[in-house]
Amino acid sequence: MGDSGGLAGAYSDDSVLFRVLGHLGWDDLANIGYFTLPTLPVAALAGPVFFQRRLARRSLALLEARPGQLVLDAGCGRGDTTARLGAAGCRALGVDIQPSQIDRARRRFGGRSGARFAVADATALPPQAADIPLSDGSFDRVHCLEAAFHFGHEGRSSFLSESFRLLRPGGRLVLVDVTSRTDQPIGTLDPNGLVRDTWRFDDIEPYKRYPLMASAVGFTTHRILDWTTPVLHRAARLCALFAGTASTRAGRQALCVRWPGLRELDAREWDEVIAIVRAHRMIGRVTRYTAYVFGKSARSSGLPELR
Repeated sequence: MGDSGGLAGAYSDDSVLFRVLGHLGWDDLANIGYFTLPTLPVAALAGPVFFQRRLARRSLALLEARPGQLVLDAGCGRGDTTARLGAAGCRALGVDIQPSQIDRARRRFGGRSGARFAVADATALPPQAADIPLSDGSFDRVHCLEAAFHFGHEGRSSFLSESFRLLRPGGRLVLVDVTSRTDQPIGTLDPNGLVRDTWRFDDIEPYKRYPLMASAVGFTTHRILDWTTPVLHRAARLCALFAGTASTRAGRQALCVRWPGLRELDAREWDEVIAIVRAHRMIGRVTRYTAYVFGKSARSSGLPELR
């Protein structure tokens, strides 16, 4: 991911929200999830894991990676998507700037065939990672699921440049990210920093700017998919239901019956979680969730494009 200092406490128990999410079922996957309307009531009772796996599958499907191909999973977090790529027969390298995340990935998935992990900054890659050279034109695919919003604008630009350099002609980058509908700074809707401090980011990229940035480094845009409704809007409905229930003593007791780990929260922490959820609803007016498929042209090399 991006700046190691800013991300040091992200996705950890330093945040009361992530402690709550852990009790609700977050583990190896730390994405929002992909929710379909018929299954939304199930999510309210079962927790997010099934829907997080669905989002990971959809993101990885856009890669169209084949067995034997070398794939970089940038901002891999706890390693689930890297492990999935390895299980599909790819040679997958997962990198993340947080040592704690890579430690978890190695403990859980390091022994699996095809999956390697390394601490590395996806916006400024080292010459090699996990004994795999990160040389020009050496990878077939690059995958980045819900991580680039951490990088900052300059970091996202650098990541696109690094991905283009790393990919061989005919290769593909799949970038799935939280984006903005406008150029309006998120800070104007998050004045107390509750959302930005929780997720450790400064701002998010306008969705229309990503293809321009990708084109500037040489990519061709193959597909742009708007997943705002199944990801952000339906997650927001679930969060609103949780916050509403948690606003009363009886509701908190009911939540603790379903998820006993929530009993560790005191009154101040319950109020903090509710405030964070409500702050997310405020910025939800301008956020989108977008999946991009960018390709590196093979025409100049005479090679066939990967399909």
